[in-house]
Amino acid sequence: MSTSWRHLARPASFWRVFRAYFGGGRWGRGEPVADRDGLTRFLDSRSSFVAQISLYGYLRTRAGMRYPELFANDEFVKAIDAAKWQLWLACLSDLSVYAGGLLARRTGGDMAWIYRLMGETLEAVLAASGTVHEPARVERARARLAHCDWAVVPDDATPFSESPRTLVECAPIIDELKQLDDPIVRNSVRFRWQQVRRELRRDLDADALMASEAARP
Repeated sequence: MSTSWRHLARPASFWRVFRAYFGGGRWGRGEPVADRDGLTRFLDSRSSFVAQISLYGYLRTRAGMRYPELFANDEFVKAIDAAKWQLWLACLSDLSVYAGGLLARRTGGDMAWIYRLMGETLEAVLAASGTVHEPARVERARARLAHCDWAVVPDDATPFSESPRTLVECAPIIDELKQLDDPIVRNSVRFRWQQVRRELRRDLDADALMASEAARP
């Protein structure tokens, strides 16, 4: 399992991570994304965080004061576990597309290089996550990158299409409530990505990343 997920087995842990992030914690320090390892860490940490805050935040909003009690129900915990994998993969897919598009815009370079880099980085994040229980969504993410036209990926919210829809589909909440919540939930996920986009624009050193890739054996 991804390291970022290990801290969120219970709601108290989630809110500690939330405060750390928005209070200038380790994910807010602006580590340069200047090589493949840095890109891998960025994709993993931010995808995990957006998935966590979106899923657990939605559950907390709907459950209110009873939110902690839900984690005493084994069936509910299993449903959360299934939902979090699906949402994490959707977030990883969205952010990978955005990152590849930003690289293409800044380097104006070889699109084949970006295809290879983003595909191999996705595989590195997946490998670090351990056993992923949603093979169909993994293949969907791979196929999306394999067929992405990096040159036309815009620097806006457009690439972030999978994660809002997936939260509505997979959250363990009754369908009637999800139908009512649909527009608000989707917009909330899109809002979460705004800070991540700002961070990647600030921290991505595309020239250094391209040079580090050229130096790889």
